[in-house]
Formats: sequence, structure tokens, C-alpha cells
Amino acid sequence: MTSIDLPRRAVLGTAAGAVAAVALTGCGDSADDHPAPRERKKGQKITLSFWSWVPGIDKPVDLWNRRNPEVQVTVEQVSAVDGEQYAKMHAAIKAGNPPDLGQIEFPVIPSFLLDNGLLDLAPLGAARHKDKFFGWQWRQSVFGKGIYAIPQASGPMGLFVRQDLFEKWDVAVPTTWDAYEAAAKKIRKKGAWIETFSATNGNRLAGLAWQAGAKWYASKGDTWVISIDDEPTRKVADYWEALVRQKLIKTIPDRQNAWYKDLQTGAIPAWVGASWGDALLVGNAPGTKGKWRAAPLPQWKPGGRTFANWGGSTTAVFAKAPYPKDALDFAVWLNTAPESIALLIDGGYGFPSAKKGYATGALDVDKAFFGGQEYSKIFADAGAHVDTSWQWGPGVDTLYQRLGDAFTDALGTGASFRSVLTKVQGQTIADLKGKGLKVESGT
Repeated sequence: MTSIDLPRRAVLGTAAGAVAAVALTGCGDSADDHPAPRERKKGQKITLSFWSWVPGIDKPVDLWNRRNPEVQVTVEQVSAVDGEQYAKMHAAIKAGNPPDLGQIEFPVIPSFLLDNGLLDLAPLGAARHKDKFFGWQWRQSVFGKGIYAIPQASGPMGLFVRQDLFEKWDVAVPTTWDAYEAAAKKIRKKGAWIETFSATNGNRLAGLAWQAGAKWYASKGDTWVISIDDEPTRKVADYWEALVRQKLIKTIPDRQNAWYKDLQTGAIPAWVGASWGDALLVGNAPGTKGKWRAAPLPQWKPGGRTFANWGGSTTAVFAKAPYPKDALDFAVWLNTAPESIALLIDGGYGFPSAKKGYATGALDVDKAFFGGQEYSKIFADAGAHVDTSWQWGPGVDTLYQRLGDAFTDALGTGASFRSVLTKVQGQTIADLKGKGLKVESGT
């Protein structure tokens, strides 16, 4: 047992946005294990390594490299399937050879702090960039007094529909979840399924629970309060279980080959997705060009204006980066420079976290695919009505694995979706206690 350093201490003892970190002790790497950061000398040439899965990320990096001959950045594309990128990053941290920078989603920042894997950017003056970003997204990477990443993009949620098939089958685009179920029944009578419940997609379930008013993580002093099995999440689980039991939706994994085929053939004419889904549909269902439209996420109450976020990522600097100031400069430029944002938008990276440097209309890069619709307005409105009190906590990557395993088992055995939440609630509490955190159940 050794005295733990600040990043791990921040997660053990405080939640995002807290005023100060609580000093605790536990098992973990000492701060002495991290090499002292270096200041690049004038004229010195260095190379920074960057792991990312963002499509087209090489284009803004190439632009940076042309403009910054002394600070070159090399990109390694990592797989984002089933958390492969994070397993690789955690392994690299453990082996002592992580990259300088990495693409890390909002929900899993705390898990990297438990590994002492990320550098606190506050001492480098990162706070001066705060007002360049939407506040709730900036706060996703703030723990205690530390700042552990620069926000890049969010994923406000909405509904993608095959407008041609909805019109052909006389199905109204649903504005409520009751209407969504009614649409599913009409579509099933036509031999299709409105979409799929993907057992392994904990990201989407979190977003849907978020919309319903869930609070999976909260803090009480130096204790994390876990509420995965809360009433709002149960409502969401009950809803999707009912669709499954009525055989109104498929249960194949989304974003895999069989699902893409169903999108192209019309077997699945809708998808509850996020703003970044435009590029995904364009890239994997090219034969359906002009037939899709985006619509607001269905609401629990008629006339409701409650939305949520699926995904959202940052550019983080790893703790062992020898030239952290240069890494921070790159991360800020990548996510705020108008010319970089333009290239990221062209690649389909999501909804920018930066407040300025682009027009909402510029995000309609696939306008023709969506029949000329200015579809980004849908997601801009959703992003403006996201519940900003939602916070992430430690162990989300493991939580998603637990949910995937338990939902897969439930689909096979017929167990209730509520039993999944109860099981994963207990597992998550045990997982976090095993990491030395103070944890209690909120349900």
C-alpha cells in the first residue's frame, strides 16, 4: 500500500466538478513512477504519438504537421469495437509505454484516472481554454481541481428513419415512446422490424436511461452512490423488454455486418442513434441514399423536451507524455481551430464540443443522403436540451461489459431485463469496492 497520487485520489474521493479532492490512501502507482515533463527547447524537433478511431482524423493531423514542423504527430488508428481501444490503452499504461495522446470517451475518463493513466492539464494552464467549449462537456473531464482531457465532440441522440418506407407503410414518425411501439407493430405486419435491441450496447442504454431521468453515478462526500437499478432505468428496461417479448424488434448486435445488411434491405427501417450516426449510415448503407431522415428522440410524455447524449469523446494526454505542453497545444488546436473542425466534420466525427469555429449547417455534410434535410438542426436542438446534471463515474467500461454479458444471458434464458439491472448493480458496487473506492447503493 502506498500513498496514491492525485488523479486516482480525485476519483476515489470526489466526483466530477467537485470543489476539492479528498486525500485518501490505497493501492496504486506512485506519482514518482511518472517521468518529469520536459520543456521542448527552441528549434528542437519532437514527435507525439496519438491513438484515435475518429474517421478522417489523419487530415487535421496532416494539416497540423504541415504547420508545425518542430512538433510532428503520428496517428495510430485503433479499433472502437467492444472497447478494444481501451483494453489496448490500459495494457499500454500497465506496460509503461502508452502513447502521448489518446481518444477517450467521456464515460471512461474516470477509469483511466484509477490507472493514474492521464496527465492533469490544470498546471499547464488548461483552464484558460474552458470558455471555448460547452460547459457540460468541459466538466466531463474535470475531477476535483484537475483537468484531464480536452473535449472534442458529443453525441446528442435522435431517431433515424427510412422516410420512404414509413410513407409506403403509412407509419407516422413517432414523437413519443408509445407511438414508437405503435409504429413497431405496424412495421412488423409488413414483415420488417423497426430496429434491434443490441444486448452489448451499454452506451445506448445509458443514453436512454439518461433521457428518462436516471442518475447512475452520484457522490456523497467521499462515497460514490451507484443507482443503475433505479426507477427510470427500470422503466427503460421494461419498455425494451416488452418490444422484445412481442417480437417487434430484432436482437442482433447493432453496427455489425448483419445489422448493416438489414439497414440496406429495409428489414430495419429505423435506428435510435446519435448525431454521429449520419456518417455510419452513409458508409454502410450507400444504396439507401436520399431515403433517410432524422427526427427528434421520442419522448416519454407528449410535448416533452428531454434529450440525452450517446458517446462524446475527448483528446487526453497520457501521464507519461514527456512533452505535455506540446501535447496540450495540439489537443486544443485539434478541437477548436476552425480549419481542424472543418476537416473533422467532413470525416463525420460527431457534434463539436467547441462553441465556435463552425456553423450548424456545416454539419450537414451528408445532406443529399438525407433527402436534402438540414438534419443537424435536430441534433443541435437535442444537444441544447441534454440533462447536464448527468455525471459519469469510475468503471464504466467494465459496467458496459457487465451489461452486455447479462443482457445476452437474459435474451437466451428469458430472464427479465430488471434482473439484469439488479445483477449489474451488485456487480458494479463490488467492482468499485475492489478498487478501493467507498461505494454505496442508491437504490
